[in-house]
Amino acid sequence: MHKWYVVQVMSSHEKKVKKAIEEFLSKKGLAEDIVEILVPTENISEVKRGQQKISEKRMWPGYLLVRMHLTDDTWAYIKDTPGVIDFLGGEKPTSLTEKEVNDIMQELQDREKGVVQKHKVDVGDRVKITDGVFVNFVGVVTEVNHEKGRLSVM
Repeated sequence: MHKWYVVQVMSSHEKKVKKAIEEFLSKKGLAEDIVEILVPTENISEVKRGQQKISEKRMWPGYLLVRMHLTDDTWAYIKDTPGVIDFLGGEKPTSLTEKEVNDIMQELQDREKGVVQKHKVDVGDRVKITDGVFVNFVGVVTEVNHEKGRLSVM
């Protein structure tokens, strides 16, 4: 039976490790045992040099989610992949519960729908303008428009 496991990898090597695991699955005859590998990410919106930029950010740096049938062969294959540190649970990896998996998948779906603002600003917050005509102006946020990435400041 395929269950979800958390694999700790070297930070910022998540995609490389995922690719390395997927690359040799069929050659090793493990394609039916290791069926899915996830690097949970979210889209982050931020303004750089006056331009709004959307970038992809890892939700859990240093971790992958792997859906697999845990055997000695699949355990050794994952552990021997360059960049892998260990399974959560060490020598006896612990699979995620069904509730944990459902919660994670729901969170991924929710975050997939929209873009998260890098800097959370609410009405009433004090801000300092860092660019443009009003540079160095300090004011209070009176309105927030997340869709357009704009604030009104007084």
